[in-house]
Amino acid sequence: MVSHLGESGSRSRTLAWLLEPSNPSARYLTLTRLLGQPEDAPEVQASRAAIPETSPARDIFLAQYPQGYWMHPGIGYSPRYRATIWQILILAQLGMGRCPALDRAVEHLVEANQQDDGAFRASKKPGDTPIGLHGSLLWALETLGYGETEPAAEAWSWLIRHVEAHGFGSKPSGEARTLWGAVKVLWATNAVPLHRRDRDIGSVSRAAAAALLDAPPDQTESDQRWFSLTFPLTEGADLLQWMAVLVDAGYGHDRRLAEVKSWIAHKRRPDGTWPLERVPGRLWAAFGELDEPDKWITIRALAVDR
Repeated sequence: MVSHLGESGSRSRTLAWLLEPSNPSARYLTLTRLLGQPEDAPEVQASRAAIPETSPARDIFLAQYPQGYWMHPGIGYSPRYRATIWQILILAQLGMGRCPALDRAVEHLVEANQQDDGAFRASKKPGDTPIGLHGSLLWALETLGYGETEPAAEAWSWLIRHVEAHGFGSKPSGEARTLWGAVKVLWATNAVPLHRRDRDIGSVSRAAAAALLDAPPDQTESDQRWFSLTFPLTEGADLLQWMAVLVDAGYGHDRRLAEVKSWIAHKRRPDGTWPLERVPGRLWAAFGELDEPDKWITIRALAVDR
């Protein structure tokens, strides 16, 4: 985190590394998330425009079929993490904006995965609508520029009804998946612009934050995937995402975050960067070497110090 980087020179070197033009995704995310530049700033627009022309986004798009899907048509959940759902989620994390290839991908997602009630399903099995996956896809739709579409509105309606009736559990159930569900739901609500955050979305946001603050992952008892810095994020969450969604929701000064803040600070390398410790599985592109400094992890870590 910035406050643990030491002298300003160290922070400047870290930012210079993140702003290198060879990685326009990291440059765009640094400009917008860390330096607060607006979307219409020329260097922000130039960096974002270059994302699909550069790896890893370029590698992902090269694997896309012209009809918009990856691997096969239909429900794009399997194989993990090469089917359609995961590419939409990963591209959103890279900072992609709307483009024809993404339009086709989202259209296919809606046709194949969204049910009549608005839920995104993971299979044809009745009830297989994991709330964590649903929250992640809503976050991606909002982030990629599809938040004001009818499919997104229907997805929000389902999520609000589900949280009111069932909370944040998923199938298969369990402590990790329940907390993951709360993380992903809060991730989604944080992405909604202020002018669209109505009472229902606010209620869901507060409920998710309360669930996370009341039961932070315990390293002696919780799923160990919480404790490895991960990129890209898929159905699970790490402690850095647990922290980030709470900070973005306005809970950055809550005393219950102190232990996780210390954990994140401990992960920082002497050069002011954070390492990539885990990738979720077989992907279309590379996102760095394990245990080496990683730009996307470092951006995530710096962004939580507000």
